[in-house]
Amino acid sequence: MNQLGTNHLLYLLIAAQWTVVLSLIAFAGGSVLGLAIALMRVSKLGVLRSLASGYIQLIQGTPLLILLFLSYFGLGIIGLKLVPLVAAGISLTLYAGAFLGEIWRGCIEAVPKTQWEASDCLGLNRAQQYAYVVLPQAVRIAIPPTVGFMVQIVKNTSLASVIGFVELARAGQIVNNSTFEPFVIFSCVAAIYFALCYPLSVASRYLERKANAGR
Repeated sequence: MNQLGTNHLLYLLIAAQWTVVLSLIAFAGGSVLGLAIALMRVSKLGVLRSLASGYIQLIQGTPLLILLFLSYFGLGIIGLKLVPLVAAGISLTLYAGAFLGEIWRGCIEAVPKTQWEASDCLGLNRAQQYAYVVLPQAVRIAIPPTVGFMVQIVKNTSLASVIGFVELARAGQIVNNSTFEPFVIFSCVAAIYFALCYPLSVASRYLERKANAGR
């Protein structure tokens, strides 16, 4: 049994960097996909609304763990072998896209109808309505739930360990297997997660105050 030392703590910090990388991949990819899903959900075309709604119901009704298995082991069966980071990134992107799409759809629909009517009176087309009137207002509404979901993404990266991706939680297990000091090790892991997530909450409050400063 090894004593807990600086090398173990350094190993946890390196794993935390991979947690951040995976979280950024998931949020960046999920944001692009989520915006597309949100716009499809509020589209005037019924086909687009149905496709987006079906996607959201499918992904939200499927555990993230299953998405990870399908991306890594499922694609591997048909000959498409992905490295754990890529498989985890795809799974979390699909997962984040569904939830962000629904969050942002609600924020878009929360913009008062009078704003749509006023932009119609100004002769703006649909794209201009979104760009100049609706989305700037929806962004203010979306800040708190979006940041809250970002925190969930950071914590959900721990599930990527099931496909061999060594992130913070998995690194904690590995170090604990070496040192057999679970209380100390997982207290350190919890502290690192807190250090990653708390600044997001602070940033959310700052951005929310700044976005509403002129209201």
